[in-house]
Amino acid sequence: MKRPVAYVAGTGRGIPAKVMTNHDFAAIGIETDHAWIVERTGIVERHVGGPDETTMSMAATASRAAMRRAGVSPGEIDAIILSTATPDRLLPATAVDLQAELGASRAAAFDISAACTGWVYAMTIAEGLISSGVIETALVVGAEKMSAIVDWQDRATCVLFGDGAGATVVKRAVTDGRGVLSAYIRSDGTLAELLWRPSGGAKLPYTQAVLDDRSTYVKMAGREVFKHAVRSMADACDRALDAARLTGQDIDIPIPHQANVRIIEATAKHAGIPMTKVYVNVDRYGNTSSASIPIALDEAIELGRVKDGTTALVVAFGAGFTWGSMVIRF
Repeated sequence: MKRPVAYVAGTGRGIPAKVMTNHDFAAIGIETDHAWIVERTGIVERHVGGPDETTMSMAATASRAAMRRAGVSPGEIDAIILSTATPDRLLPATAVDLQAELGASRAAAFDISAACTGWVYAMTIAEGLISSGVIETALVVGAEKMSAIVDWQDRATCVLFGDGAGATVVKRAVTDGRGVLSAYIRSDGTLAELLWRPSGGAKLPYTQAVLDDRSTYVKMAGREVFKHAVRSMADACDRALDAARLTGQDIDIPIPHQANVRIIEATAKHAGIPMTKVYVNVDRYGNTSSASIPIALDEAIELGRVKDGTTALVVAFGAGFTWGSMVIRF
């Protein structure tokens, strides 16, 4: 096992105030019911941002909390890496707005787009920048306003997603064994059209026609996504554990992407990890895409489930398809 070169020094989250329960969908004309959603996904409620709760503002709330807990000032941040599928605008990056909001004037700031796996990708980038000596301290954020890109007339997708942000401060590790023990990231672009937004980019920009056909919203082939998610997350768990020279029994807490409780259960079963160890909050947040793991991590730390010496396995799968995993010792 290699000596860790980067460790998580602080975490935080930023969550919209409004809670939307499964029962609330009837009020907007969606023909579904609470029992159906819970049985298939495990989701009971999710948070939905208002007009003034943007991707950047949620990211800023999460970032300030993470920086406070890490004891890091804005001037000490060397890089801001923001993972989002819902940038506040297409140009420039939402990360530079976050930089300005925080006053982190020394930082390089950029967005990455890897959908639900984005925070794992961003953490891998941060660890690489630190290990190469380019930076000392990174702010890694997953922030999503999924309510802005789901079709609120499509019950197959609108019931799944929620809004929120999670942040981590990552610093150069000392020699005490804390930090990132292994990381694994992969993708398969041949499957992109199973979970995507068909239009709204440079290839098919916004026009009245694409607005009318609602192709700017998320489209998903649910059964196919489920099948690939379970297979890919299981593979990612194996790869990260092998690289860290650990087994599932060595993991104190798995923190998977919170997309669907059935996917979480299948992944845990493959890794030989009992569900009693797994951190699950999909029931309260729904799928917050790249924000889900850092939100869950921050909650787990607050609850005392992650503390000094804890070994965590994080794993995610998202549109692209993308998938990845990381073993972190706290």
